[in-house]
Amino acid sequence: MAEWNVYNKNCPTRLVLDRIADKWTVLTVGALAEETKRFGQLRRELDGISQKMLIQTLRGLERDGLVNRKVYPTVPPKVEYSLTPLGQTLIDLLDGIKNWSEGNIEHVLEAQQVYDSQPIFSGNKRD
Repeated sequence: MAEWNVYNKNCPTRLVLDRIADKWTVLTVGALAEETKRFGQLRRELDGISQKMLIQTLRGLERDGLVNRKVYPTVPPKVEYSLTPLGQTLIDLLDGIKNWSEGNIEHVLEAQQVYDSQPIFSGNKRD
């Protein structure tokens, strides 16, 4: 078995990290954690996501083996999305990130206000 190192710029694990660290992935996996859903259900639940972004997110998750897409031969076609067993392994991890975000937003907003209120003098740039 290969030794993967996410800190190596050529390591393919960075592609997976990009996928699971994405805001819409976190929310989509969370929405699918409890039950299979249709596209319209997901779009209503994921407030603020565009149709294009939801399609892109679902396709990426399907390509990575995290989401299953099932098409029923009806008119119009009925399409349902669910987490694969691999996708289900992300539920607790991403739920933890969601919970941390909700539990710490006040601290983050306060830190941003403090940071943004500090004067920046020419020649003394923040890096």
